[in-house]
Amino acid sequence: QVQLVESGGGLVQVGGSLRLSCAASGRAGTMGWFRQAPGKERESVAAMRWSGSTTYYEDSVKGRFTISRDKTKNTLYLQMNSLKPEDTAVYYCAASVRNLIHSSMYDQGQYEYWGQGTQVTVSS
Repeated sequence: QVQLVESGGGLVQVGGSLRLSCAASGRAGTMGWFRQAPGKERESVAAMRWSGSTTYYEDSVKGRFTISRDKTKNTLYLQMNSLKPEDTAVYYCAASVRNLIHSSMYDQGQYEYWGQGTQVTVSS
């Protein structure tokens, strides 16, 4: 059993930055961030193996977002820079007990555990 608690969301202006955190209890093989904008389906954002050996980024966030983790704190992070209005969404942390391969990391069906989500709003 893995419990996930996200934090760090909020309101930011276009071009600004936010860092999301996801505190995890229990061990995970792969952790990731997903987001759901109003009226849209949930989509992948970024993911990584807890070992740090493999990372995945959705194309629209490459070069702007960075996923990382702190093993000592058992916490996953998402540093979001150069934020755009289209980044506005509820961001969810997810965990899989398995070491997912890169081509599977985008697939939310591969993740067994989910946090409650944190709202990110980018205003123009």
